[in-house]
Amino acid sequence: MPKFTAYDGTELAYHLKGAGEPLICLPGGPTRAAAYYGTLGGLDAHHRLVLLDLRGTGGSAEPADPATCRWDLQTDDIEALREHLNLESVHLLAHSASGNLATLYAARHPLRVRSLTLIAPGTRVGGGGNSSSNGDGPGPEADGVFDPAATRAALALLDAPVLLLSAPRENGPRPARAAELAALFPYESKAAAHHPWLDDPGAFVRTVRAFLAPDILALDADGVRLAYRTWGEESAPPVVLAHALGGSGADWTVIAERLAATRRVYAPDFGGHGLSDWHGEYGFVRLRDELSAFIRGLGLDSVDIVGHSMGAMAAFLLAAEEPELVDRLVVEDPPPPFPPDPPRPSARRQPGEPAFDWPVVLSIDAELSAPDPSWSERLAAVEAPTLVIGGGPDSHVPQDRLALLAERIPGARMVTIDAGHLIHESRPEEFLAALREFGI
Repeated sequence: MPKFTAYDGTELAYHLKGAGEPLICLPGGPTRAAAYYGTLGGLDAHHRLVLLDLRGTGGSAEPADPATCRWDLQTDDIEALREHLNLESVHLLAHSASGNLATLYAARHPLRVRSLTLIAPGTRVGGGGNSSSNGDGPGPEADGVFDPAATRAALALLDAPVLLLSAPRENGPRPARAAELAALFPYESKAAAHHPWLDDPGAFVRTVRAFLAPDILALDADGVRLAYRTWGEESAPPVVLAHALGGSGADWTVIAERLAATRRVYAPDFGGHGLSDWHGEYGFVRLRDELSAFIRGLGLDSVDIVGHSMGAMAAFLLAAEEPELVDRLVVEDPPPPFPPDPPRPSARRQPGEPAFDWPVVLSIDAELSAPDPSWSERLAAVEAPTLVIGGGPDSHVPQDRLALLAERIPGARMVTIDAGHLIHESRPEEFLAALREFGI
């Protein structure tokens, strides 16, 4: 168990789990060691967890002076740990009462905080004391009592994202507490259990991973948190890339990097996929609506859309339903919205845990086996110039049915790239050439 020496000579212990970028984790409660965190629901697979035992807990020594266990003074312990780890700045996670400690540290050292994750923080930020600032910002205490005004002034220097996972239970933050936090700093808020890494580890890990990843953004799409990636200049013409079943926005990286030379590229993870919410309610209409809410949530009037397979189906349903949102439409080897002949075999789950929510497969499979008749009827309502890209004879999608889909969309063009179903992955140059010729 590694240890370090705090400012007053107290020997403090911490535990290291996993690999990746360090995440300092502060345990909740003044007498609770960090062991109860475990692996934080598997977050150690993506980050190196630095689990600190606070003074007098776990492997850390009892301080000579019990008064040094006050929250305001223990901010110096976090600073000593940062220096010990040789980190310029830190990602900081805190649970329950240690939310006070983390917030006070951010107020005293705003330039040392890269991100702040608060899980069901206590009902009161504070800790008392008349300590002065350590040089990174004004001190947040006054006359031995937490001073909200002073803390707000200190946190004004905090240029770091904040994630609040607020527990709906009685022992979690009440509405007044949430309002207090909102007054202290802007934050991304999400409801969770008091111990979300135990009650729903998958959702917890996805939420925190998306929050901590520097290249991942998120927005609320009608109550569903959608994670997404971006490339290119923000002022460039927008294009949205919609991924296939079981994939994520990351599947488009090679294509997106090339398109970014002239376009602003957005690649969301649909619900039930990647780092977005796995909310349990799936189907093509839901995907269509998520795509619509995503575009509107970005504040965009209209976009070009390139969709692959499942994402392509969602894209042309959106183009038919809300034509004002879609300027140009590219559908890559989509499943035709016609009853299959012969019938589709039922989906079979493979051994192991998939990287997506399995009920997505069941919902999509059921709809492809018995598609809504209105979907094929609505193809004629697509107004956007449309390019259909087929994968040729090696694709599992019947190419004659794909040609029929192209015939039903007014003015649509169809090209074939003999690459099978994964066209943009296996033949990126030919795929990009088709996009360029089409005007994307």
